[in-house]
Amino acid sequence: MNRRITMNLNDLTGKKAIVTGAAQGLSRGMAEGLLEAGASVVIMDINPKAEKTAEELREQSYDCQAVICNLTDDATREEKFNEAVEKLGGHLDILVNGAGVQRRYPSEEFPLEDFDFVMDVNLRSVFAMCQLAGRQFLKQETGGKIINIASMLSFFGGYTVPAYAASKGAVAQITKALCNEWACKGINVNALAPGYMATEMNTALLDPENPRNAEITNRIPNRTWGTGEDMKGPVVWLASDASDYINGAIIPVDGGYLVR
Repeated sequence: MNRRITMNLNDLTGKKAIVTGAAQGLSRGMAEGLLEAGASVVIMDINPKAEKTAEELREQSYDCQAVICNLTDDATREEKFNEAVEKLGGHLDILVNGAGVQRRYPSEEFPLEDFDFVMDVNLRSVFAMCQLAGRQFLKQETGGKIINIASMLSFFGGYTVPAYAASKGAVAQITKALCNEWACKGINVNALAPGYMATEMNTALLDPENPRNAEITNRIPNRTWGTGEDMKGPVVWLASDASDYINGAIIPVDGGYLVR
C-alpha cells in the first residue's frame, strides 16, 4: 500500500529573513507574513518607527528585531546589513527588498534631484542589497531567496511618475539578470509587482473625490484595492521551498488589474 507523505512546503520555521522598509505599509505586511509562517525577521528601515513596529510584533510572540539604516548610504549599508545578519544568528535565508519611495510631478517639471533620489532608493540600493545577500548566500553555500518589489509600473509607463516607472522597470530587469547568474548556485531571485494598494504612497489616489480613484477601481476586476494582507501569501510562497523552481519571475499581485 502506497502512503502519501505530506509536508507544509510553505513552512518557514527556522528561516532567517531581512525585510527592508517594513516599518509600515506593504513591507510591514510582508514581514508579518514571514513571521506568521515561522521565520525570524529583521526589519531594516530609515524610519525610527521600525523599532516600535518590531516591538509590537515581539509582543505577539514573533521573533522580530529592527536595524535603523539609510539604505542609500554606501558608507554604512554593509555594516548595517552585517548587523542584521548577526541579529539573525549569523545566517540569512531570505531578503525582501521592500523599501521604496515615490515622487510625482509633470515630467517637464520633474526635479532632477528628486529623480536621482527615487532611483537611488528604488533601484541602486535594491541592487546593493541583492549583492550583499548574494555574497552571504554564496558564503554559506546554502542558497537563498531574494524577493524584490517591482510594480505595475514595471509594465506600464504611469503618469507624472517617470522616476518611479524607470526604477521599477529596472527592478524587474535586475531580477531577471541576477536569476541568470545565480540560479545555478541555488539562489532564487524573483519579484512581486503590487497593483494599486491602499497605502500611504497612494493617499491622493484613494480620495473618492479624485477622478482617478473610480477609474482605477473600475479597472480592477474584483473592484477592491490591495493591502499588506494581500502580499503575505505571495511573499511567503516565494520565500519557501514551494517555489524552488520559480526563478526570474515578475509576479503581479493586483486583483487582475494587469489583464483588464
